[in-house]
Amino acid sequence: MTIEEGRNFLKPFRFDQLPEDAMSDQMKKIQQPPLEKAVKAGAKIIELVSPEEVRLNEKDIRELFYDRKSIRVFNDEAMTLGELSFLLWASQGVKSVMDNRYAAFRTVPSAGARHPFETYIFVNNVEGLERGIYRYMALEHKLELIKTGDYREKLIPASMGQKYTGKSAVVFAYSVIPYRTEWRYYVGAYKPILLDAGHVGQNLYLACEALNLGTVGLASYNVDAYDEMIGLDGNDEFIVYVFPVGKYD
Repeated sequence: MTIEEGRNFLKPFRFDQLPEDAMSDQMKKIQQPPLEKAVKAGAKIIELVSPEEVRLNEKDIRELFYDRKSIRVFNDEAMTLGELSFLLWASQGVKSVMDNRYAAFRTVPSAGARHPFETYIFVNNVEGLERGIYRYMALEHKLELIKTGDYREKLIPASMGQKYTGKSAVVFAYSVIPYRTEWRYYVGAYKPILLDAGHVGQNLYLACEALNLGTVGLASYNVDAYDEMIGLDGNDEFIVYVFPVGKYD
């Protein structure tokens, strides 16, 4: 890719430049993809605390904006299940679903309400949760256990040697299922997908600030390593954004 081609990716997609016979699957009346991945048969499901029950600090919105910063040094204090619950809801929580399940309205905006992301978390130090990998069931506000195990040493090389990933209480790894947005926007889906990822990241930053937690968004990571740890195919679903989160001094 040349620099010019890369810059052109930042520009709005010109649908009027497509061939006349180019149609999205929505235009072809093809059934839309599901709003959320199905739970695997027999998977262990963990109930989460309601976000309304989680106590936040008393900063007003101006203080949250002003104090928000990237944190790369975490201490050994465990995160509570309530804190984790609030972060999941704040960054991908579902507020309502249309009657025909055409769209879900969440705590973050998304182009066409397509919400192409799934949230996976690597639990390193959370009260009441086994270490392992979990998926957030946003529609139900629950967790699905994917795998148990200690991934702290694997997270560091997967994050290009950034050691604080292994020191964090939780690593949020947001995957994208591109077809959810492609279904409507065809080849024009990819820029809005990445814009949507930015909305998710900022919500997570501000939610962390409201709980006196720290995080940092990682653009440098080994997508193949993350996909392999979670069990993603790397084509129809792959990791697109990573955030270690934890307590700090």
